[in-house]
Amino acid sequence: MAQVRKTARGRTPVRPLSASRRTAPARTRKQKPPIKKQTQQNGAALAKQRKPREKKGLRWTKPSVRALDRMLLLDIIILVVFGLIMVFSASAPAASAYQNNPYYYIIRQAIFAAMGLAVMWVLSYFDYHNFEKFAFLILVGSFLLLFAVYIPGIGVVRNNARRWINIGISTLQPSEVVKVAIIIYFAYSLSIVKDKIKKFGSGLLRYLIILGLFAVVLLKEPHLSATLVIVAVGCIMLLIAGARFSHFAIMGLCALPVLAFMIYQQPYQLERITTFLNPFADVSDTGFQVVNSLYAIGSGGLFGLGLGMSRQKFLYLPEPQNDFIFAIVCEELGWVGAALVLVLFGILIWKGYRIAQEAPDMFGTLLAAGITSLVAIQVAVNVAVVTSSVPVTGMALPFFSYGGTSLMILLSCMGILLNISRQTVTTIRPPDGKM
Repeated sequence: MAQVRKTARGRTPVRPLSASRRTAPARTRKQKPPIKKQTQQNGAALAKQRKPREKKGLRWTKPSVRALDRMLLLDIIILVVFGLIMVFSASAPAASAYQNNPYYYIIRQAIFAAMGLAVMWVLSYFDYHNFEKFAFLILVGSFLLLFAVYIPGIGVVRNNARRWINIGISTLQPSEVVKVAIIIYFAYSLSIVKDKIKKFGSGLLRYLIILGLFAVVLLKEPHLSATLVIVAVGCIMLLIAGARFSHFAIMGLCALPVLAFMIYQQPYQLERITTFLNPFADVSDTGFQVVNSLYAIGSGGLFGLGLGMSRQKFLYLPEPQNDFIFAIVCEELGWVGAALVLVLFGILIWKGYRIAQEAPDMFGTLLAAGITSLVAIQVAVNVAVVTSSVPVTGMALPFFSYGGTSLMILLSCMGILLNISRQTVTTIRPPDGKM
């Protein structure tokens, strides 16, 4: 008998199940994967979807990432302008006497300064991480460039030294390129080896060999001052990277007899040491430059003789626009002007090491520290030489000494430093002051 089902409209017969439907198995719901596993899969897919594609080629820092260090930029511009003024003041008598044009040196220096500032501005947007890709090539290229001074027609000999190459519009010291190359390569390589640098054989030794190779070639030119600067900057970067100070102390003690022997073998270097001990013993010959530098500093007094009023630059102090330009600063602007110059350099050095401390990675830290140390060492040595605190050596004063290509390379380094400042990470302290 057929079954009947009651509805609102009346009784409706219910159709009986067929044999096939009675014997068919019951449908089961599709089992879902565990919630945790599904979440992980969705998160991985989402992360893969959001991950930006790595663009090939060079990277540029967007201006919106972070503004560059304006205080550092202003300090650099002031140093460049201040340096141009002093180059003109110090070089005018020599340019009139030897080039028949009092504006000879300042025009050339101003052109290179303008080009250097343009390069600095471009490099301030050029991501410094790009130098990691070319660090080794830059190092090898700079090493090969040192041998260009021996090529006839390219190498230039001055005062029995082969330190320059002719590039047409000016001359270039390959040692200036080597300074930057060592900084870039050491920053890149030391950021990779990390704790291995604490071991002498497997870590520190390879960097000492690199410094030794460059030192041998530079001493052959000869160029002792550049050798000392490069070795000093390299050692500072090694110490910052984590090398043991005891290794350097032992090597320093072992190197002192070798250095003394090398100085003894070079008559002009031995002469500089004896002149340093008593510069007034031979005022008309070996002590002439140092004595006139001290006359310039002493005659400046507290406020100086006035801008452009130096007397020692009138062919008394040899090449006053070069290594001894700080003596002209002291003579014309006095101790106040000299202190202002040192304060400007102090701000640059302070900001440079601050940028190194706040760099986002080890490569940026070492790169900024190396560039800042290069400026700091050159300033310290130049001021010490001018004041007869150390023996005379050919060390230029950054931003002030005449030299167009050297100024361009220095401003390029400042551009790299400014780019690192765009990417620095500032530590935010809690309100209570606890970290």
